[in-house]
Amino acid sequence: MEVLKRYWREVIVGGLLLSNIFVWYAVYQRQPSDSLAVYFLDVGQGDAVFINSPSHGRMLIDGGPNRKVLSELGKILPFADRRIDVLMETHPDKDHIGGLPEIVSRYKIGMFLEPGVESENSIDDELKKRLEEKKIPKLLARRGMVINFNDGVKLQILFPTQDVSNWETNRASIVARLVYGDKSFLLTGDSPIAIENVLVNLDPKILASSVLKAGHHGSRTSTSLTYAEAISPDYAVISAGKDNTYGHPHKEVLDILEKIGAKTFSTAERGTIKFETDGKTLKIK
Repeated sequence: MEVLKRYWREVIVGGLLLSNIFVWYAVYQRQPSDSLAVYFLDVGQGDAVFINSPSHGRMLIDGGPNRKVLSELGKILPFADRRIDVLMETHPDKDHIGGLPEIVSRYKIGMFLEPGVESENSIDDELKKRLEEKKIPKLLARRGMVINFNDGVKLQILFPTQDVSNWETNRASIVARLVYGDKSFLLTGDSPIAIENVLVNLDPKILASSVLKAGHHGSRTSTSLTYAEAISPDYAVISAGKDNTYGHPHKEVLDILEKIGAKTFSTAERGTIKFETDGKTLKIK
Protein backbone atom coordinates (compact mmCIF):
# COMPACT_ATOMS: atom_id res chain seq x y z
CA MET A 1 0.00 0.00 0.00
CA GLU A 2 2.92 2.31 0.85
CA VAL A 3 4.41 1.58 -2.55
CA LEU A 4 1.16 2.61 -4.24
CA LYS A 5 1.08 5.89 -2.28
CA ARG A 6 4.69 6.67 -3.13
CA TYR A 7 4.49 5.80 -6.80
CA TRP A 8 0.85 6.62 -7.55
CA ARG A 9 1.76 8.69 -10.62
CA GLU A 10 3.74 5.82 -12.09
CA VAL A 11 0.94 3.35 -11.32
CA ILE A 12 -1.68 5.57 -13.03
CA VAL A 13 0.55 6.21 -16.04
CA GLY A 14 1.29 2.49 -16.29
CA GLY A 15 -2.43 1.71 -16.19
CA LEU A 16 -3.14 4.31 -18.87
CA LEU A 17 -0.36 2.96 -21.08
CA LEU A 18 -1.68 -0.57 -20.67
CA SER A 19 -5.24 0.43 -21.54
CA ASN A 20 -3.93 2.42 -24.51
CA ILE A 21 -2.17 -0.69 -25.80
CA PHE A 22 -5.46 -2.63 -25.58
CA VAL A 23 -7.33 0.13 -27.41
CA TRP A 24 -4.79 0.31 -30.24
CA TYR A 25 -4.61 -3.46 -30.44
CA ALA A 26 -8.39 -3.55 -30.92
CA VAL A 27 -8.22 -0.80 -33.55
CA TYR A 28 -5.41 -2.62 -35.35
CA GLN A 29 -7.40 -5.87 -35.29
CA ARG A 30 -10.34 -4.13 -36.98
CA GLN A 31 -8.32 -2.77 -39.90
CA PRO A 32 -9.49 -4.45 -43.12
CA SER A 33 -7.13 -7.03 -44.59
CA ASP A 34 -7.19 -9.36 -47.57
CA SER A 35 -7.30 -12.51 -45.44
CA LEU A 36 -10.12 -14.76 -44.33
CA ALA A 37 -9.37 -16.67 -41.13
CA VAL A 38 -11.26 -19.83 -40.20
CA TYR A 39 -10.67 -21.39 -36.79
CA PHE A 40 -11.74 -24.91 -35.90
CA LEU A 41 -11.78 -24.40 -32.15
CA ASP A 42 -10.48 -26.92 -29.66
CA VAL A 43 -13.63 -27.49 -27.58
CA GLY A 44 -13.17 -31.17 -26.82
CA GLN A 45 -15.76 -33.66 -28.08
CA GLY A 46 -17.88 -31.20 -30.02
CA ASP A 47 -17.87 -28.58 -32.76
CA ALA A 48 -17.18 -24.87 -32.89
CA VAL A 49 -15.98 -22.93 -35.94
CA PHE A 50 -15.11 -19.22 -35.83
CA ILE A 51 -14.93 -17.14 -39.01
CA ASN A 52 -13.23 -13.74 -39.27
CA SER A 53 -13.64 -12.17 -42.73
CA PRO A 54 -11.25 -9.64 -44.31
CA SER A 55 -13.40 -6.73 -43.09
CA HIS A 56 -13.73 -8.49 -39.70
CA GLY A 57 -17.23 -9.75 -40.16
CA ARG A 58 -17.56 -12.45 -37.53
CA MET A 59 -19.49 -15.67 -37.43
CA LEU A 60 -19.51 -18.47 -34.86
CA ILE A 61 -20.86 -21.84 -35.95
CA ASP A 62 -21.74 -24.04 -32.95
CA GLY A 63 -20.33 -23.69 -29.46
CA GLY A 64 -19.01 -27.04 -28.29
CA PRO A 65 -20.27 -29.00 -25.26
CA ASN A 66 -19.47 -26.46 -22.54
CA ARG A 67 -17.94 -23.08 -21.70
CA LYS A 68 -14.54 -23.92 -23.17
CA VAL A 69 -15.58 -22.04 -26.31
CA LEU A 70 -15.36 -18.82 -24.26
CA SER A 71 -11.67 -19.27 -23.48
CA GLU A 72 -10.90 -20.27 -27.06
CA LEU A 73 -12.59 -17.13 -28.42
CA GLY A 74 -10.75 -15.09 -25.79
CA LYS A 75 -7.47 -16.16 -27.38
CA ILE A 76 -8.59 -14.84 -30.78
CA LEU A 77 -10.64 -11.71 -30.25
CA PRO A 78 -9.25 -8.36 -29.09
CA PHE A 79 -9.53 -7.58 -25.39
CA ALA A 80 -13.08 -6.64 -24.32
CA ASP A 81 -14.35 -6.92 -27.91
CA ARG A 82 -17.63 -8.84 -27.63
CA ARG A 83 -19.13 -8.70 -31.11
CA ILE A 84 -20.34 -11.67 -33.16
CA ASP A 85 -22.34 -10.73 -36.24
CA VAL A 86 -23.89 -14.12 -36.94
CA LEU A 87 -24.30 -17.04 -34.54
CA MET A 88 -25.31 -20.34 -36.08
CA GLU A 89 -26.21 -23.70 -34.58
CA THR A 90 -25.95 -26.54 -37.06
CA HIS A 91 -28.32 -28.56 -34.84
CA PRO A 92 -29.26 -28.46 -31.15
CA ASP A 93 -27.32 -31.42 -29.72
CA LYS A 94 -25.39 -30.67 -26.51
CA ASP A 95 -21.94 -31.13 -28.06
CA HIS A 96 -22.75 -28.34 -30.51
CA ILE A 97 -24.71 -25.87 -28.38
CA GLY A 98 -23.41 -26.46 -24.84
CA GLY A 99 -21.47 -23.19 -24.83
CA LEU A 100 -23.97 -21.08 -26.78
CA PRO A 101 -26.16 -19.83 -23.89
CA GLU A 102 -23.10 -18.16 -22.34
CA ILE A 103 -22.04 -16.80 -25.73
CA VAL A 104 -25.47 -15.19 -26.11
CA SER A 105 -25.25 -13.70 -22.61
CA ARG A 106 -21.72 -12.33 -22.95
CA TYR A 107 -21.54 -11.23 -26.58
CA LYS A 108 -23.44 -8.79 -28.75
CA ILE A 109 -25.04 -11.06 -31.36
CA GLY A 110 -26.38 -9.65 -34.61
CA MET A 111 -28.43 -12.63 -35.79
CA PHE A 112 -29.09 -16.27 -34.90
CA LEU A 113 -29.33 -18.91 -37.65
CA GLU A 114 -30.75 -22.38 -37.01
CA PRO A 115 -32.21 -25.36 -38.91
CA GLY A 116 -35.56 -25.29 -37.10
CA VAL A 117 -35.36 -28.62 -35.27
CA GLU A 118 -35.73 -29.01 -31.51
CA SER A 119 -33.93 -31.20 -29.01
CA GLU A 120 -35.14 -32.61 -25.70
CA ASN A 121 -32.08 -31.34 -23.83
CA SER A 122 -32.46 -28.44 -21.41
CA ILE A 123 -29.63 -26.48 -23.05
CA ASP A 124 -31.77 -26.01 -26.14
CA ASP A 125 -34.50 -24.47 -23.98
CA GLU A 126 -32.04 -22.23 -22.15
CA LEU A 127 -30.53 -21.02 -25.41
CA LYS A 128 -33.94 -20.08 -26.80
CA LYS A 129 -34.77 -18.28 -23.56
CA ARG A 130 -31.61 -16.15 -23.67
CA LEU A 131 -32.07 -15.35 -27.36
CA GLU A 132 -35.58 -14.08 -26.61
CA GLU A 133 -34.43 -12.08 -23.57
CA LYS A 134 -31.87 -10.24 -25.70
CA LYS A 135 -34.30 -9.92 -28.63
CA ILE A 136 -31.82 -11.40 -31.08
CA PRO A 137 -33.34 -11.89 -34.56
CA LYS A 138 -33.71 -15.56 -35.54
CA LEU A 139 -33.70 -17.01 -39.03
CA LEU A 140 -34.29 -20.52 -40.37
CA ALA A 141 -31.52 -21.72 -42.67
CA ARG A 142 -32.65 -23.11 -46.03
CA ARG A 143 -30.86 -24.16 -49.21
CA GLY A 144 -30.28 -21.22 -51.53
CA MET A 145 -29.74 -18.66 -48.76
CA VAL A 146 -26.44 -16.77 -48.84
CA ILE A 147 -24.81 -14.79 -46.04
CA ASN A 148 -22.77 -12.09 -47.75
CA PHE A 149 -19.97 -10.55 -45.67
CA ASN A 150 -19.66 -7.78 -48.31
CA ASP A 151 -15.91 -8.26 -48.65
CA GLY A 152 -15.80 -11.20 -51.05
CA VAL A 153 -16.69 -13.84 -48.46
CA LYS A 154 -19.99 -15.68 -48.74
CA LEU A 155 -21.60 -18.52 -46.81
CA GLN A 156 -23.91 -20.64 -48.95
CA ILE A 157 -26.55 -22.74 -47.21
CA LEU A 158 -26.79 -26.17 -48.90
CA PHE A 159 -29.06 -27.92 -46.40
CA PRO A 160 -31.81 -28.13 -45.05
CA THR A 161 -33.87 -28.04 -48.22
CA GLN A 162 -37.22 -28.10 -46.37
CA ASP A 163 -38.97 -28.01 -43.00
CA VAL A 164 -37.07 -30.28 -40.58
CA SER A 165 -38.99 -29.54 -37.39
CA ASN A 166 -39.86 -33.21 -36.74
CA TRP A 167 -36.58 -34.69 -37.93
CA GLU A 168 -33.84 -36.45 -35.97
CA THR A 169 -31.37 -33.70 -35.04
CA ASN A 170 -28.28 -34.97 -36.90
CA ARG A 171 -30.24 -35.40 -40.14
CA ALA A 172 -31.46 -31.81 -39.79
CA SER A 173 -27.92 -30.38 -39.53
CA ILE A 174 -27.14 -27.24 -41.48
CA VAL A 175 -24.58 -27.90 -44.20
CA ALA A 176 -22.90 -24.74 -45.48
CA ARG A 177 -20.09 -23.81 -47.85
CA LEU A 178 -17.88 -20.82 -47.03
CA VAL A 179 -16.34 -19.29 -50.16
CA TYR A 180 -13.60 -16.69 -50.68
CA GLY A 181 -12.08 -16.42 -54.13
CA ASP A 182 -10.80 -19.80 -55.25
CA LYS A 183 -10.85 -21.28 -51.74
CA SER A 184 -13.78 -22.79 -49.88
CA PHE A 185 -14.73 -24.69 -46.72
CA LEU A 186 -17.51 -27.27 -46.47
CA LEU A 187 -19.01 -27.22 -42.97
CA THR A 188 -21.17 -30.23 -42.29
CA GLY A 189 -22.37 -30.37 -38.68
CA ASP A 190 -23.28 -34.00 -37.88
CA SER A 191 -24.96 -34.61 -41.23
CA PRO A 192 -25.15 -38.39 -41.89
CA ILE A 193 -24.54 -40.34 -45.10
CA ALA A 194 -28.25 -40.30 -46.04
CA ILE A 195 -28.16 -36.50 -46.25
CA GLU A 196 -24.76 -36.57 -47.99
CA ASN A 197 -26.41 -38.67 -50.71
CA VAL A 198 -29.17 -36.07 -51.06
CA LEU A 199 -26.58 -33.32 -51.51
CA VAL A 200 -24.62 -35.31 -54.11
CA ASN A 201 -27.81 -35.98 -56.06
CA LEU A 202 -28.87 -32.33 -55.92
CA ASP A 203 -25.61 -30.92 -57.30
CA PRO A 204 -22.23 -32.62 -56.77
CA LYS A 205 -20.30 -29.75 -58.37
CA ILE A 206 -21.24 -27.20 -55.69
CA LEU A 207 -19.75 -29.47 -53.02
CA ALA A 208 -16.15 -29.12 -54.29
CA SER A 209 -14.15 -27.45 -51.50
CA SER A 210 -10.58 -26.84 -50.38
CA VAL A 211 -11.31 -27.86 -46.78
CA LEU A 212 -13.83 -30.35 -45.43
CA LYS A 213 -14.95 -30.41 -41.82
CA ALA A 214 -15.67 -34.12 -41.60
CA GLY A 215 -19.22 -34.84 -40.47
CA HIS A 216 -20.05 -36.07 -36.96
CA HIS A 217 -16.50 -35.79 -35.56
CA GLY A 218 -15.12 -38.38 -37.96
CA SER A 219 -17.78 -41.00 -37.24
CA ARG A 220 -18.36 -43.78 -39.77
CA THR A 221 -21.98 -42.54 -40.00
CA SER A 222 -20.70 -39.66 -42.16
CA THR A 223 -18.14 -38.94 -44.91
CA SER A 224 -18.92 -41.62 -47.47
CA LEU A 225 -16.46 -42.20 -50.29
CA THR A 226 -18.91 -40.82 -52.88
CA TYR A 227 -19.38 -37.64 -50.86
CA ALA A 228 -15.66 -37.22 -50.16
CA GLU A 229 -14.84 -37.68 -53.85
CA ALA A 230 -17.38 -35.01 -54.81
CA ILE A 231 -15.82 -32.57 -52.34
CA SER A 232 -12.23 -33.54 -53.23
CA PRO A 233 -10.68 -31.44 -50.43
CA ASP A 234 -7.01 -30.67 -50.00
CA TYR A 235 -7.51 -30.75 -46.24
CA ALA A 236 -9.95 -32.40 -43.86
CA VAL A 237 -10.54 -31.35 -40.27
CA ILE A 238 -11.92 -33.61 -37.56
CA SER A 239 -13.28 -31.85 -34.50
CA ALA A 240 -13.16 -34.37 -31.66
CA GLY A 241 -11.98 -34.76 -28.07
CA LYS A 242 -8.79 -36.60 -27.21
CA ASP A 243 -9.43 -40.22 -26.15
CA ASN A 244 -13.19 -39.74 -26.53
CA THR A 245 -15.44 -42.68 -25.64
CA TYR A 246 -16.92 -42.86 -29.16
CA GLY A 247 -13.65 -43.84 -30.80
CA HIS A 248 -13.80 -40.81 -33.13
CA PRO A 249 -12.39 -40.56 -35.69
CA HIS A 250 -13.20 -44.01 -37.03
CA LYS A 251 -10.60 -45.77 -39.14
CA GLU A 252 -13.02 -46.17 -42.05
CA VAL A 253 -13.28 -42.38 -42.37
CA LEU A 254 -9.53 -41.85 -42.09
CA ASP A 255 -9.01 -44.44 -44.82
CA ILE A 256 -11.50 -42.67 -47.10
CA LEU A 257 -9.83 -39.29 -46.55
CA GLU A 258 -6.43 -40.84 -47.27
CA LYS A 259 -7.79 -42.49 -50.41
CA ILE A 260 -8.95 -39.15 -51.87
CA GLY A 261 -5.61 -37.52 -51.01
CA ALA A 262 -6.81 -35.17 -48.26
CA LYS A 263 -4.38 -34.16 -45.55
CA THR A 264 -6.24 -34.70 -42.28
CA PHE A 265 -5.91 -32.70 -39.06
CA SER A 266 -7.67 -33.27 -35.76
CA THR A 267 -8.36 -30.81 -32.93
CA ALA A 268 -7.73 -33.71 -30.55
CA GLU A 269 -4.10 -33.77 -31.68
CA ARG A 270 -3.39 -30.17 -32.71
CA GLY A 271 -5.77 -28.11 -30.59
CA THR A 272 -7.37 -25.16 -32.38
CA ILE A 273 -6.67 -25.31 -36.12
CA LYS A 274 -6.47 -22.04 -38.04
CA PHE A 275 -6.68 -21.60 -41.80
CA GLU A 276 -5.84 -18.33 -43.54
CA THR A 277 -6.55 -17.52 -47.16
CA ASP A 278 -6.42 -14.51 -49.45
CA GLY A 279 -8.71 -16.32 -51.86
CA LYS A 280 -5.77 -17.65 -53.86
CA THR A 281 -3.47 -19.41 -51.42
CA LEU A 282 -4.35 -21.35 -48.29
CA LYS A 283 -2.20 -21.63 -45.17
CA ILE A 284 -2.70 -23.69 -42.04
CA LYS A 285 -1.40 -22.50 -38.68
